[in-house]
Formats: sequence, structure tokens, C-alpha cells
Amino acid sequence: MTTNEYKEMSEKYLLHTYNRYPVVLEKGEDVYLYDTDGNKYLDFAAGIAVYALGYSNKKFADALKDQIDKVIHTSNLYYNVPTALASEKLAKATGLDKVFFTNSGTEAIEGAIKVARKYAWLKEGTTDHEIIAMRHSFHGRSLGALSVTGNDHYQEPFRPLIGGIRFADFNDLDSVRSQITQKTCAIILETVQGEGGIYPADKEFIQGVRRLCDENDILMILDEIQCGMGRTGTMFAYQDYGILPDVVTCAKAIGAGIPVGAFVLNKKTAENSLVPGDHGTTYGGNPLAARAVSTVLDIYKEDGIVEHVNEITPYLEKKLDELAQKYDFITGRRGKGLMQGLIVAPEYKPGEIINTARENGLLIISAGTDVLRLVPPLVITKAHIDEMAEKLDAALAQTASEKK
Repeated sequence: MTTNEYKEMSEKYLLHTYNRYPVVLEKGEDVYLYDTDGNKYLDFAAGIAVYALGYSNKKFADALKDQIDKVIHTSNLYYNVPTALASEKLAKATGLDKVFFTNSGTEAIEGAIKVARKYAWLKEGTTDHEIIAMRHSFHGRSLGALSVTGNDHYQEPFRPLIGGIRFADFNDLDSVRSQITQKTCAIILETVQGEGGIYPADKEFIQGVRRLCDENDILMILDEIQCGMGRTGTMFAYQDYGILPDVVTCAKAIGAGIPVGAFVLNKKTAENSLVPGDHGTTYGGNPLAARAVSTVLDIYKEDGIVEHVNEITPYLEKKLDELAQKYDFITGRRGKGLMQGLIVAPEYKPGEIINTARENGLLIISAGTDVLRLVPPLVITKAHIDEMAEKLDAALAQTASEKK
């Protein structure tokens, strides 16, 4: 089949909920993707921060092949070997105690919301509790996750959503404090806001939220679906702030391409929330998904992935800063580790730059309305960064020329 035939088939049979770029990707190798026309793309999107290990990790591929030959699915009515191993490794990696595996990040958020409500119900016996979330946040597309996503654009067509949600301003502790009432049972936030524009939490802010939760017996839920798993220079971003959440949600890179997520609880929360019958999943944590998680965590340790992120980040930041200084319409850079954003002036459209970059063989994505987002595989080298800078420079130069 031709590329156009694949696109036409997709448009005919797939529900049109994505405006896809006009390429049909066929295979990946190292940190590159190839389309059906043989074009090669340097991937600085990584499947939206998913493919942390790149596309050619033999240890990962061999482990999945081995598991497929053993068993793919058994259901959660039985124990299985990979899930036992993955749960121990993920609990230790987070510094927390109990793991529930899901199929996605959105499902992890749904589970965390249920944990908070059950915790409050057991404590007080009422169901009128409230959750504080952040404006400009993004937590997923299901009704529960949308309810704590602070963006009217995503919410409007699907209201009424679940009730009892209050919104505060990210990195404004007084704003959070003003929303706390006797009904507050949880505060949920991203440690680094992703879709909202690549905003890392201030240390004073996140430590202040932790104190507010401790003082009021409120659960602190951190969404690390995008910023977790080494992307920001620690295994989980909150570990750079000297705090522990009561619940953390994760997904994306924990499966390195296999659909899997999790929410992880500390001991106090686990012992005072969900019990058998409260929550479940048919596929969550099945042997194949769990083998992926277990193997990814092994590779991170064996190959020093987090250490590599810290070594390579200053070079990426330097190259991005140079581009920001070169072009007036790039007004700044913000981010943490290998989760970076270049801010685009209002009169320019990130989407146009992204399209031009793709035509030059570079895949990047957007965040918010004015940010070019770079979330590459965590195994990139200086040579890959140099190539990215060259291709993005060409795209920015073309954009500047077309605006004259």
C-alpha cells in the first residue's frame, strides 16, 4: 500500500479525534523514526515522553519477546511473576509502599481520585469532600481526569463533570491555601506542568503544599505521568524537592511504549482507602505490561539512565538558549532535565514551526498555546542534540524569513 492509501484508510475508519501530521510512521531505530516513504526523522517527541529508551534497546525487546512466549495475560484473580517483581521495583523507585497498575495515565488519575474520596469517607463518613486542582493543568481525558484538568477548553463539551473540585493557581501557595475548607480531602498537581506549557513547580510552592496537606490531613497527589521516570534528572521529579507525596501517578515512560500506568500510595493512605471490591482492572498490570515495567526499571539502573540525563541536560539547555538568543520571536526557555520548552512570541504559531521542523527531519511537539516542547528519548547524545539544533535552527530561520 502507498502512504496516501494508509492515510485514506485511517481517515475512513478511525474516529477523527486527532489532527494527525501527514506522515505514516513505519519503524524506529535508535532515536529516529522512519515513514513509509523512507524519510528519516530525529525524534525529540518520543511518543509524547514515552519512548525513554529509544527504539533499539535489545534488552527491552528480548524481555518482551520472552514474556510473550510465556504468558501475556492471566487477570488479577491470580498472582504472576512479572507483576510481583515490577511492584517491588516501582514502590522502591517512588519511595512509597503500595502499587496499583493501570492501562494508562488517565486511569491512574481516576484511581488516585477514588483513593482520596475513599480516604475521606472512611475518616468522616460523608461524601461531600472536595479536591483542589491547578489551573492550566492536564490530567487526562476521562470524565474524572477532566474534572481536575484546569482548562475550560477541554471541559466545556462534557459538563457536568464530577463535583467538588476547586481550582488554584500553580506556584501560588496563597491561592492554594485560600481554597482549603473543612471538606478538602486532596490537592492534585503536576510536579512539572506539561501540556500547560512546561512549568516546573517552585521549591517553596511544592514544599508549602506538602505542609498544608500535613497540617490538614489532606492527601497530596502528584501527577508524574510525563515528568517522572528520570526525565527531569531524578527518578521522579518530586525527589528533587525533598518531599514525598501521599499518592503519585505515573505512566508513559514506565512501559517505554507498552501501555501501562500506575498509582502508588504511601502506607498510611494504602491502609485507609481502597479495599477488595473498591477498584479493579482486567488488563492492568498483566504479565506483559508488568514485564515491561520491571525491565525498564532494571535498564535504568544498569545503564545509568538518570545519571545520563543529568550529564546531557546542560548541553541541551545551552543549545536551546543559543537558539532563543538568535531569534527574537523565541522569547525564552523553561523546563527541567529533558523536558524543555521554547516560548514562541504571540504573533507566531508553534504549529507552523513544528511542521517546518518535521519537513527538515525533526519531530517536536507543542505545549500550551505558545511553547515548542522537546521531550526526547532519555538516551540522546550530544551528537543528537547538535543535529536537533541544526534542524530546528533551519526551521526557525525559515519561519523568520516567511514572516518578513
